[in-house]
Parts: sequence; C-alpha cells; structure tokens
Amino acid sequence: MAKRQDPTTGPKAAMIDSTVSLIRERGVAATSFADVLAHSGAPRGSVYHHFPRGKAQLVEEATAAAADRIERGVERVLDGTDMVGALRALADTWRRGFETSNYRAGCPIAAAALGTEPGARTIAGTAFDTWRARIADKLTGEGVTADRAASLALLIVGSLEGALVVAQAQGSCAPLDTVVDELTLVCRAAIPD
Repeated sequence: MAKRQDPTTGPKAAMIDSTVSLIRERGVAATSFADVLAHSGAPRGSVYHHFPRGKAQLVEEATAAAADRIERGVERVLDGTDMVGALRALADTWRRGFETSNYRAGCPIAAAALGTEPGARTIAGTAFDTWRARIADKLTGEGVTADRAASLALLIVGSLEGALVVAQAQGSCAPLDTVVDELTLVCRAAIPD
C-alpha cells in the first residue's frame, strides 16, 4: 500500500504556500509556474502532477488555503474580544504584515478577487461572504439587529479591504488606521449600551 503524503507538507503544500506569497506581492497574472517552482523549490515535474488543471487549479487551491488561514485568524480575533477590539486587533495584524513585507504583500483574497482566474474569484467571493457572516454574527451577539448587522458587516469587510489596498499603495498604515477609527465610531453607535 502506497504511503499517503501529509497534505500540509511536501511539494504540493510548498507550491501552495509559495503561490499565496507570490500573489500577495505580484497578483495572479504576474505569478507564473516558473516563479512558484523557484520560490518553493519544488521539482519541475510536480506542477502538473499536483495541479493537472494547470495554473487555474494552483491559484484556486492557494486562494482556498489563504481563505482558510485568514478565516481562522478572524475567528480567533472575534472570539477573543468585542467588535471594536476585534477591529483594532485585525488592524494590528495587518500592520505587522505590511511592516514585515515593506508593504509589498497585500491581501491574497483581494488579489484573487481581482485576478484572472474565475474559479479563484469565486473562492474569494465566498471568503468575503464568510467573513461578512462571521462579523454579522458577532454584531448580532452584541445586540445589533440582524438586518443592521448584515449591512454593517459588509461595510466593515469592504472598508477594511479597501483600506488595505490604499495602505499598500501608499506604503503607510494611515489609511487603515483612519478606516478603523471610523468603523469604530459606526460600531459603537450601532451597538446598544
């Protein structure tokens, strides 16, 4: 019986991790198989072995992996504090990512959403909706009506993603800080005392 490879290690996992890193910095269109192989150190023959549908499959799996990681982080933050505290904690996480990468690495889900692969765009859309639903649940748990929580959650996700793009383009977290300050005011006004 053949030994099954751990899906979190080996060439496939390395290529997925490298793809996430590269699309965060370059976007989907500017990330090639050659780039992924060079970045991951995976053997050339492993590309079509692990991703028989080619780049589309690789980008889809990388987007799904990034979405899962981010979702776990969002859940930890939302479970660990109130909504206002969560906004600050998320901003701090993104700030560290920007500072570590010198503002080269943005959100991989936004990159996939704006990219050239329709399957990855669909996965990105689902990820945004999952985050929106999770934030709406948090707001509802803090006393906001369901309809208001749903619209606020969309405002939060859209505003944060936009702020990340502007912060990356400007090489400064000031846009992120401004958006978080404004979202904090909106959330405080919506959450009953």
